[in-house]
Amino acid sequence: MLSVSGFRILLDCPLDLSSLAIFSPVPIALEAHESLETDSVVRKKQKIEKTLDANDLVCAEPWYKTVKSLHLWDATFIDVILISSPTGMLGLPFLTRTKDFSAKIYVTEAAARIGQLMMEDLVSMHMELRQFYGPEDSSFLQWMRWEGLEVLPSELKKIALGTDCEELGAWMPLYSAVDVKDCMRKVQTLKYAEEACYNGTLVIKALSSGLEIGTCNWTISGPKRNIAYISSSIFVSTHAMDFNFLGLQGNDLVIFSDFSTLDTTENMENDNTYCDPVTSSNARSIEVKSMHHVCSDDLYNLEEITASLLKDDESMEEMEKLAFICTCAFDSVRAGGSVLVPIDRLGIVLCLLEQMSLLLESSSLKVPIYIISSVAEELLAFTNIIPEWLCKQRQEKLFSGEPLFAHVKLIKERKIHVFPAVHSVELLTNWQEPCVVFCPHWSLRLGPVVHLLRYWCSDPNSLLILEGGDDANLALLPFKPMAMKVLQCSFLSGI
Repeated sequence: MLSVSGFRILLDCPLDLSSLAIFSPVPIALEAHESLETDSVVRKKQKIEKTLDANDLVCAEPWYKTVKSLHLWDATFIDVILISSPTGMLGLPFLTRTKDFSAKIYVTEAAARIGQLMMEDLVSMHMELRQFYGPEDSSFLQWMRWEGLEVLPSELKKIALGTDCEELGAWMPLYSAVDVKDCMRKVQTLKYAEEACYNGTLVIKALSSGLEIGTCNWTISGPKRNIAYISSSIFVSTHAMDFNFLGLQGNDLVIFSDFSTLDTTENMENDNTYCDPVTSSNARSIEVKSMHHVCSDDLYNLEEITASLLKDDESMEEMEKLAFICTCAFDSVRAGGSVLVPIDRLGIVLCLLEQMSLLLESSSLKVPIYIISSVAEELLAFTNIIPEWLCKQRQEKLFSGEPLFAHVKLIKERKIHVFPAVHSVELLTNWQEPCVVFCPHWSLRLGPVVHLLRYWCSDPNSLLILEGGDDANLALLPFKPMAMKVLQCSFLSGI
């Protein structure tokens, strides 16, 4: 929360969907429920911390974890909300449904549409669990009572309560489809570099962050100072418009909020160069201000720095990772196994679709690619009509008469098949194995991935592709013993 010229500005409002790992997915819910109560009582009496297994997971309709301490704020006191990415708006309906909420919400046009589809898909996947547990079942409240929390294994308790037991109030039941529609009516969309004036005092502008389609950094110009808010960004993208470095110059203060740094702290623990992100915050701000001073003093240095940042080394490295993933997938289908891809990043999925299709097409294997999601058709159609949000290479395809992304042609040629649900009649009649399936959700707790992972987890030839940064052991707990191969990949998610 940022206070500028007397106005309160909230920077992003995501959900912590990794916390869904404490819940049991539908296929094992019944067997988990049978032994949960007796097993918990035994552990409580004996004070034994046994090895975590599937029966320790919470067998109830999931609740969702909002931003830490957000529940302590009076939403009616917020004046402005700036959203930097589609995932950064997943928690918005919790605020917009509050009585007397009146904040102005700014988000780019592309991020707003993609974010809306993500929220609608989340609601759709959750409804499957609601049907399983039933609308009258109040058992989801049991785990939130202290006696239920007390018997949770320490690993799950830490997720539920936080380090100092301060995060219990952040849990909420999911919003509805009506809440999502109401939320989107309160959103004001902007194009890149379009200025919006709030209350005649603040000038707000969105600049490309390079991470995903529509993601942005923000500049806030007030009467006393100019502020830049840098969210998760990458300098050069394989699909989205590149990072706008020049637009950030001339600011008095830079706020840097890169979620990707949270994923790298564990890898730095044994590194002598590691700095505590809390104690080193002053050093980082000094470094940013020093860079700003050099840039503003010397235009030549500014151009030189910009050129060095916007080179395509990172982009090439990312494409090499995608090529490696495709090779592993090809090896699995050649051995008779199937490939399951629950990656959440839209740009990564689009690039993977292109490369995987090319690899399969160049071989003699005829392997179908399925995309299963309630919003997949709309999302894929949207990505082909937004050239102004894409990198120059993609924009050039438009002028040459080519589709912006290869999936348009591949869907027409029936090499990629799109279905709204895993139980669709069309999917069941079209189903063929081995195959490659892209579907939500990366938490492995809801959506089509739960059913397919349960189906293939005992197949040693099949492959699951996960994004790095998440606790794979906890995520895969309900599906063990796992014979299926697991490939965990880290993609560029911050500068």
